Amino acid sequence: MTVALDATYSLGDELSGVGVYSRELMGGLARAHPEARFLYCYRPHRFLRSWRERLPANARRALLTEEFGLRYSSRRRAELFHGLNQRLPAVRQRTVVTFHDLFVLTGDYSTPEFRARFAAQAREAAARADLILTVSAFTKSQVTGLLGVEPGKVRVVHHGIRLLPSAADQNGTERERIILHVGAIQKRKNIARLVEAFEAVDPSWQLVLAGSNGYGSGEILAQIASSLARDRILVTGYVPPAELARWYARASVFAFPSLDEGFGMPVLEAMTAGLPVVTSNRSALPEVAGDAALLVNPEDTDALAEALQTLTSNVELRSRLGKAGQRRAAAFSWETAVKETWSSYQNLLV
Repeated sequence: MTVALDATYSLGDELSGVGVYSRELMGGLARAHPEARFLYCYRPHRFLRSWRERLPANARRALLTEEFGLRYSSRRRAELFHGLNQRLPAVRQRTVVTFHDLFVLTGDYSTPEFRARFAAQAREAAARADLILTVSAFTKSQVTGLLGVEPGKVRVVHHGIRLLPSAADQNGTERERIILHVGAIQKRKNIARLVEAFEAVDPSWQLVLAGSNGYGSGEILAQIASSLARDRILVTGYVPPAELARWYARASVFAFPSLDEGFGMPVLEAMTAGLPVVTSNRSALPEVAGDAALLVNPEDTDALAEALQTLTSNVELRSRLGKAGQRRAAAFSWETAVKETWSSYQNLLV
């Protein structure tokens, strides 16, 4: 059996959530099924860069081209093509596509040009796919509701957790009075309200925002610069995994009040590190966090401030939620995601 996958987003050092998903799934499938063959397909702007990557013994490179529609070229024919980022090429094989989220269609979180292009690609992929995988039940509800896809065509396969150096590897790092947020500095992440809520927290605490700039970052950074708590807010920019693990080990509270998430990988990363979590009561975040986090209305700044004040002042609650979060995070693994994805392939090809 030969499976072709769109590997374009797996490249680079500063991986997005889609990039982490692509890399973990591609590597996991190749390791779990040495008897199979895999084609890692790259779009032209990433193809040359892909040669820096060492591929598994049972994987080969292929080029995704735009000529005559989006097609891939290779000497080996695949029985199935899997688009890992809600896009599909015009191929004759059976097709699977993963949908991560549809927030571009539901809020003012991108430019009009990007929204139009994204919408067209998403609708085309949903219509063409033989099977759709979604990373949460919430995203499945969006695919069926917004794109009109029959529920029976969609299967939920949750993400696993990226392996970061554990807190135990951080040379005895002690928890500090740090509230940590991990994610892009962008409007959808609701950082403006987080900053406002943080202003009500005891001034001995610091807010650390770890992530690259995104849509709307200029306005958010201006707000931080004018905040009464600006001297207690650190914007790190992108941080590599080893440094991110150190922040997870140093922080005492994790805040993730996002307005819309298809999954929410940082929530599970924080839980794995034993951090108590404050997150939103909407989109996929309750599905991921379960009852192991404080859930708040992300549009209610007072409620967010109250949750932060509660956690920063209650050591016992932080400890209890940290342990509950570790139990919750243990239910998610890339091994399970790989197994369920492979099962989906098998069912489709029967």
